[in-house]
Amino acid sequence: MANHDLESPLLSSQPSDPPHIILNVHDSDSSTQQSNNHKPNPNTSSRNPFEFIGSDGLSVPAPSTLDPFRNDTPNIEGLYELIKIVICLPIAIVRLVLFGVCLAAGYVATKIALLGWKDKHNPMPKWRSRLMWVTRGCTRCILFSFGYHWIKRKGKLAPREIAPIVVSNHVSYIDPIFYFFEFFPTIVAAESHDSMPFVGTIIRAMQVIYVNRFSPSSRKLAVNEIKRKASCGRFPRVLLFPEGTTTNGKVLISFQLGAFIPGYAVQPVIVRYPHVHFDQSWGNVSLGMLMFRMFTQFHNFMEVEYLPIVSPLDNCKENPSHFAKRTSHAIASALNVVQTNHSYGDLMLLTKASELKQKLTLLSEELKGCGVCTDIYDIVLQEKPSSYMVEMAKVESLFHISSLEAVNFLDKFLSMNPDASGRVKFIDFLRTFRLRTCTLSEELFGFLDVEKNGSITFKQFLYGSAHVMKRPLFQQSCELAFAQCDTRGHNQISEQELGDTIRHAIPDFDEDEIHELFSIFDMDGDGSVSKDNFLCCLRRNPLLIALFKPCLVHKDSSQVGQGILEEIV
Repeated sequence: MANHDLESPLLSSQPSDPPHIILNVHDSDSSTQQSNNHKPNPNTSSRNPFEFIGSDGLSVPAPSTLDPFRNDTPNIEGLYELIKIVICLPIAIVRLVLFGVCLAAGYVATKIALLGWKDKHNPMPKWRSRLMWVTRGCTRCILFSFGYHWIKRKGKLAPREIAPIVVSNHVSYIDPIFYFFEFFPTIVAAESHDSMPFVGTIIRAMQVIYVNRFSPSSRKLAVNEIKRKASCGRFPRVLLFPEGTTTNGKVLISFQLGAFIPGYAVQPVIVRYPHVHFDQSWGNVSLGMLMFRMFTQFHNFMEVEYLPIVSPLDNCKENPSHFAKRTSHAIASALNVVQTNHSYGDLMLLTKASELKQKLTLLSEELKGCGVCTDIYDIVLQEKPSSYMVEMAKVESLFHISSLEAVNFLDKFLSMNPDASGRVKFIDFLRTFRLRTCTLSEELFGFLDVEKNGSITFKQFLYGSAHVMKRPLFQQSCELAFAQCDTRGHNQISEQELGDTIRHAIPDFDEDEIHELFSIFDMDGDGSVSKDNFLCCLRRNPLLIALFKPCLVHKDSSQVGQGILEEIV
């Protein structure tokens, strides 16, 4: 087995910065008229349909070839593994019994320690903390049942008064179990963990800091709690996994800033799981399968290394992002891995794409059982869900959109029926947005198709949509567009009013096509579009703002190409 205790980095651990594909486009003609003999050619469209709201073209980074969440051994493969599992099955039964007994004993001890304790805002009394040693001992037995008979350690844990915060990379559910046994820290965890059987009770004894990662107010409260507990020597150390999720340990993804905003010194700790036949990372593999594989190994290897303390510069006034960057660099260097701009948001996108693939798999099997042709589903099933990851940390930094918004854009993209390579063709783009082939639709597609190969990826679609949505004049354009459509002044838009406005951009739009497009804006299906629904629709489909360009620019101005919005008083 290769030696994993390498002292010098083999790879640069600076964040990856792949080359960019840049397209600068300039709009010199606002006309979107379509002739009868017009032939669609979205590949050659070079005019920017969004210059009127301040867009100067779209830049999309090259796709990353790294998948931080891929487990190398999701399935049982090879004769050696099969033989080993058969041999270890009796041992696995014993281990499972040991696991159950230890978990039950630890749960009972924790319940006793928590019994009658109501003042959970202050540190746990010492006699209750001593009782938790029973649970910590049970935790070590649980690690033993999973095959971690011995754990190699390097370095020492610094005194709490020097480094009250510990940060670690996150590879498996084994990580927090080990840290619970090692120094019984206070952890930061998602609110959903509180309702987990057995585990929820145990982590409550750790005086856990709950956080909703999607709520800014919850994150702010969590940071305040981290600072409060780190500043009080009677609380345990605070442990955080700044990556925010588990990875395969082969890269280090972007750090959240919660551990670095308080401005205290942190001690980085790294965990490794050396392996040959069984990857212990909690990636694209179910918890049940991962536990079964652990139970059926002769021994599972784990290494823990305590790194030198990293302190904030400038008398604890260092920018948290710089502090986090220095710490992540130290961890990546010790692990000999590269850093990427992936984040938990990429895992959300990966999960969404994987869920669709599972649904299509079931649907394809049902249709095949009925003798129905499933060629289109078979093509989609060949695609890799990992192709939809976009390095969300960079996207959030550039466009300030949330992971939830990115998932909504992925929903839209998946409705376009991407092919096996995860790309969408022009015709599917038109179908989803209820458009017809015309100059404007070609310009919209050409704006996203920065490679000019007649198809777009999700990354291009997301970057293009976010780019448009975050232009300085986008919100104002949406409001002005509604005012232009609402010719009766009723604060409602009818299908006829929308059609009259859209025909300035696409003159040949017929009634059926107008009806299909209106259904996108009519989100509640009541036959009219309120201002709130109109603005919400454009936020979800920002590319559609280009349909209102003719009524938003000075038609008699020589500056039409520069995208000057018409002032409505």
